Amino acid sequence: MKQMFIEFLGPVSLYYGFGIKILTATILGLLIGYDREKKMKSAGLKTNMLICLGACMYTAVSLIASDDVATADPNRTAAQIVSGIGFLGAGAIIQSRGSVMGMTTAATIWLVAAIGMVVGMGYPVVATIFTVTVLLVLTFIGPIYSLLERKGDQKTVHLEILSKGGVKNSVKEVVLQEVDVIHEIYEKIVDPSSNQRLLNIYITLHPRRVPMLMEELGTIIQVKKVNYHFASNEDYSEDSNS
Repeated sequence: MKQMFIEFLGPVSLYYGFGIKILTATILGLLIGYDREKKMKSAGLKTNMLICLGACMYTAVSLIASDDVATADPNRTAAQIVSGIGFLGAGAIIQSRGSVMGMTTAATIWLVAAIGMVVGMGYPVVATIFTVTVLLVLTFIGPIYSLLERKGDQKTVHLEILSKGGVKNSVKEVVLQEVDVIHEIYEKIVDPSSNQRLLNIYITLHPRRVPMLMEELGTIIQVKKVNYHFASNEDYSEDSNS
């Protein structure tokens, strides 16, 4: 029977090796997907699991083919995975107000494919360490930014969010990950026939954080457009907090 390499175990039977790779890729893709799902990203649980599994399988099969066919080159398969995943990443990027949104989601997709490739090569422990590193970056970089930003540099920001259907609760969850208090939030129906709505929200935030917040909001599936401008404190009423 054919054998397959797995780190620390060495050559193992083909089906045993495939089982380890499939299980590892599924779990690692699930971990990153769960983090993205919690933050209501367009590429969530299922997407990240499938990307990790797909990259793993393509890599594993290319290694088997290279053993059977002398002209087969697994490096060519790896190159195609890297270029192919770029199309998924491009789909996660949204252009708005001249700034690119969705870059974090696109970069995460790219990294999940890399994790799948590492598992497919037979290094599940290395892939697990890599996954933990990615999760640490996604979890702790935001608070580090907050520590570096001085409170005195913060400004009142008026966000205008155009959506198809109600997104008030979803937006509040995303915004409250960046700020402690929402000064005012209200929603009005722009087009009743298509259920198109405009959500207005006032918050206090460091200007450098605004593009990042817009990126986060832009990845909510029902959101069609996000605009913002810096407002004065008189533009909202503290008594209308929601």
